[in-house]
Amino acid sequence: MIRLTVLGSSGTYPAAGRACSGYLVEAGEGDQATRVWVDTGPGTLSNLLRVAELPTLDAIWVSHLHVDHVGDLLAANYALRYGDFEPPPAPVPVFGPTDWVSHVRPFLSTGESEPIDGTFEVHDLHDGERVDLGPLRLEAVATVHSVETYAVRATAGGRTLAYSADSGSCDALGRLADQADLFICEAAWSEWPDGAPPIHLTPQLAGEWAAKARARRLLLTHLRPGSDTAAATARAAEAYGGPVGVATELEVHRI
Repeated sequence: MIRLTVLGSSGTYPAAGRACSGYLVEAGEGDQATRVWVDTGPGTLSNLLRVAELPTLDAIWVSHLHVDHVGDLLAANYALRYGDFEPPPAPVPVFGPTDWVSHVRPFLSTGESEPIDGTFEVHDLHDGERVDLGPLRLEAVATVHSVETYAVRATAGGRTLAYSADSGSCDALGRLADQADLFICEAAWSEWPDGAPPIHLTPQLAGEWAAKARARRLLLTHLRPGSDTAAATARAAEAYGGPVGVATELEVHRI
């Protein structure tokens, strides 16, 4: 079984009482469970700490380096470095886009010591890379966005969870969500903006990709503050023909 806890789902920037993108993906039971924090948007660390301790994480996955998906990685570094943990935690593996550490390090530097060593273990992703963590396999799928971005396909015990990260329409979404038990798909634009490049999806497009991939369930995410969630759900459901929900903070989905 895979468990997904929604830590935040607000698109582009936080809404009142809503964090940006972040999810806790777990496989296994109790103290032996494998835990991965997928996307570390602003506000998600606080929600993560409601359900897990930072030192119990097996990895952090950063889909891309836009602030609404990576902001709380900085706060997590401080928590791990300066928190009163006994014994001190081992460095947490962080998987992210090419040379992500060079972008993050300057924001963490205090001039006193190297800010990454001892806190994070650095890993760069590439399309098709597979990462095995206990019973959980993570596969990186490069999507079409304005910066290098990696969606993730997570499998364990014959179950599959797919998370689009940020993406426009692209064939990679079909590979990502192929027969997934749960497809978490962004739908940042309620309607397609005139002249916009294909870097996000609408609810209708999310539904169409879920249908093409024959995903068993669709969960819309990355809706911007003020979005009409009922209308978004209806548009996605019409295009998809299957069960559709909206990612809701601290909601748990068992797959």
